[in-house]
Amino acid sequence: MTERLDLPDTEWRGVSRKYIVVEVVGLIIFGLIVAAVTSIPAFLTGIQWFAAIPISLGVIFLINILLTPRRVRAIGYMLRADDLVFRRGLMFRRVVAVPYGRMQLVDINRGPLDRAVGLSELKFVTAAASTGVVIPGLPEQDAEELRDTLVALAESRRAGL
Repeated sequence: MTERLDLPDTEWRGVSRKYIVVEVVGLIIFGLIVAAVTSIPAFLTGIQWFAAIPISLGVIFLINILLTPRRVRAIGYMLRADDLVFRRGLMFRRVVAVPYGRMQLVDINRGPLDRAVGLSELKFVTAAASTGVVIPGLPEQDAEELRDTLVALAESRRAGL
């Protein structure tokens, strides 16, 4: 049985598996900061049950880290004749189709963790703020090629309006 959001006879392009490392390292850093901050009340007051807060947050971060590989595999995009379709999410799947003629900005970002493993994040924006799409975890060369392709397609489609 296929889901309604799955498009038949299409091949999704996934993001790099290196993006799992970026996500896990980011979660570990953020988790350690949150655990340290939420541990302060237990240390300052000496009340033992305050320790339940950082412990429960640690469990939540651990579950999130364990789900990261599956979450990264769920990210995908495809170029179709008239639009780019982007999907992400496990429980709450988001599928966005952005017509090439509506694209106004195509941007590449590289954070410090992304640069360390040779990845980029491609962001494109339309006039409607809700349709802005970010494709994370693309190899640098793929991101630049996709950016150039999208810009060329957007210019050719806008010229026809």
